[in-house]
Amino acid sequence: MAKLRYACDQDKSVLMNNFEARGWIQVSPEDDFNFYWANVQNIRNIFSIEAGYRLSDDQFINHFPNHMELTRKDLMVKNIKRYRKELEKEGNPLAEKDENGRYIHLDFIPQTFMLPSDYNLFVEEFRKNPNTTYIMKPCGKARGIGIFLVNKLSQLKKWSRDGKTSVFTPPTAKETYVIAKYIDNPLLIGGKKFDLRLYVLVTSFKPLKCYMYKLGFCRFCTVKYNANINELDNMFVHLTNVSIQKQGDEYNSIHGGKWTVQNLRLFLESTRGKEVSDKLFDEIDWLTVHSLKAVSGCISNDRHCFECYGYDIIIDDNLKPWLIEVNASPSLSATTSSDRIMKYKLISDVINLVIPPGEPPEYDEELATSDALSQEMKSRMGAAAGFRGARDRRTSTWK
Repeated sequence: MAKLRYACDQDKSVLMNNFEARGWIQVSPEDDFNFYWANVQNIRNIFSIEAGYRLSDDQFINHFPNHMELTRKDLMVKNIKRYRKELEKEGNPLAEKDENGRYIHLDFIPQTFMLPSDYNLFVEEFRKNPNTTYIMKPCGKARGIGIFLVNKLSQLKKWSRDGKTSVFTPPTAKETYVIAKYIDNPLLIGGKKFDLRLYVLVTSFKPLKCYMYKLGFCRFCTVKYNANINELDNMFVHLTNVSIQKQGDEYNSIHGGKWTVQNLRLFLESTRGKEVSDKLFDEIDWLTVHSLKAVSGCISNDRHCFECYGYDIIIDDNLKPWLIEVNASPSLSATTSSDRIMKYKLISDVINLVIPPGEPPEYDEELATSDALSQEMKSRMGAAAGFRGARDRRTSTWK
């Protein structure tokens, strides 16, 4: 059997070591490859109309053509809002609302507005609850760049270019921002805020086939949480991004400010109980599936493509999970030795699922729209199984 040919435009050891361990042959992206791990910019070039490139039957690539429908902050919010309205229009019970007009089952993203387009709507909402804190993020940036917190309209006007009028203009004409209600009651461990980084592999959107990796981790802030408005500018208190936290004096380079998801689950089971902990992780699975369903109609589903998304989730002190954003290129840099081992296993299992000897079990599309989904979540994304039930060694670390 001929060895696979791979192309890769990222010099990451967890990638290269996986390819080399399989005895694959490295080629240039311009050559005839079987497997290409590309950055998002090169994906745009490959699938551009001008390129006119067509993948052959034996080629696989690590992004869908328009993955940004989920991974760009404003598009993710737009698509989830549209999805909820469509279900509501159909009379689907999933779109049921409570007496305050909040979605009962699909309330998993914080209230969010786009700027500048939703500026007037935002002002109207802000004036209803003037003491609310919001978090401002540029739509096209990552690693915490350009993020800040606001709790006064004057802060927005001062930041925008034209502070003398009620018209909001971002610093650059092309730059759009999302402004979302800040989760100011995060679950704290040791007094510190954290978020979850989970990995979700999608091999198809039509039908939806998705897999949750069980080796995710928590990213902790280095400074204890303080909701005091005087601390709004202290990003070591509020932003969990490793690229920010590792610049702080309190950063621990040994454990990297990280906990495994398994440790979090043990902590929650011991402090809140197993039933409550199970419910939380069922709800995380729920929001993952429905965020993917929200974009399944607009993602260009190419059978040669797959995507390993990095989901960022914050848990509040009521143990409610909130989807903050989804990353198309979750960091493959290792900050600790355990980090390197985990990410090596992640890439190994991604490859084994994308190009296995046989087909992996399919995601059940009907179950995702049933009222009983929360009770059946484990059989759908977990032991639903295939993976553990079939004792498939290649996918043993995927739920």
